[in-house]
Amino acid sequence: MTTIVVVSKGAEIAIAADSQTTFGDDQKLLAAYDVHSNKIFKLGDSYLAIAGSAAHDLVLQSALKGMKSRDFGSRAGLFETFRKIHPKLKDHFYLRPEEEEDDPYESSQMMVLVANAHGIFGVYPMREVYQFARYWAIGSGRKFAMGAMHALFDTDMTASQIAEAAIRAGCEFDASSALPLTIHTIQQEKDTRS
Repeated sequence: MTTIVVVSKGAEIAIAADSQTTFGDDQKLLAAYDVHSNKIFKLGDSYLAIAGSAAHDLVLQSALKGMKSRDFGSRAGLFETFRKIHPKLKDHFYLRPEEEEDDPYESSQMMVLVANAHGIFGVYPMREVYQFARYWAIGSGRKFAMGAMHALFDTDMTASQIAEAAIRAGCEFDASSALPLTIHTIQQEKDTRS
């Protein structure tokens, strides 16, 4: 339960997230009580943020740091990285990959947004990888964040201003998201669409 967004506009890319952790349906851990409330982590030149179980944060950081080669610079590179990491998640971190009986593939049980100089990407539970042209959001506050980004994208606001407004919208209306927010910006390479 969270609100996480990525925005690409002009030469700027932004990734932002709220700071609340939610346990079940009735308990929340706010940033004032959580030493590690930042949901975005940096690995190399990329920023990553995860929606799903709070356990995914340390698991994914550990698994990715342990990889000999990883590629976050393209849709194909992200797919190969997450394909290679899936057995490790099961064998070393005890991931339970079952979701629906008729799913075509095992699930990684997490959604990840990635921002780097190559663009903004989303990795979904069955290792579907998308490269987004403008913006995207994941988590329980995503619908509010998407609405805010849609309304603001064609204004004179920067990517970081739009991302901040989207997180604020998610936190305003989603019970599982709260301020303060974390935001990171990077400069985009010239040709990022592949």
